[in-house]
Amino acid sequence: MDTAQILGWTATFLFSIMIVPQMIKTIKSKDTKGVSLLLFIIFLIANIIALIYAILITQPPLIIKYVIAILTTITYIGIFFYYSLKQKKDKEKREEITTL
Repeated sequence: MDTAQILGWTATFLFSIMIVPQMIKTIKSKDTKGVSLLLFIIFLIANIIALIYAILITQPPLIIKYVIAILTTITYIGIFFYYSLKQKKDKEKREEITTL
């Protein structure tokens, strides 16, 4: 494997796991405050477009990278909505208790 391939696969790996630390932080804290959902939606759209491009130019490392990025982004968006809805329900419960 030459230097260019090593760099390409290293970048592929790093880009692929880029969202994982945010996923872990959100799951541990159970809090989505301070996280921009729009960022993840734009990132998802960009990766879908880039995947189509990578398929058209037949670049396996890029195809792998974009597929993994799409999957992790969709997973994070799911986590985001789960905790956002949970926070909203918890807030409503607290407000209901205080009004009693």
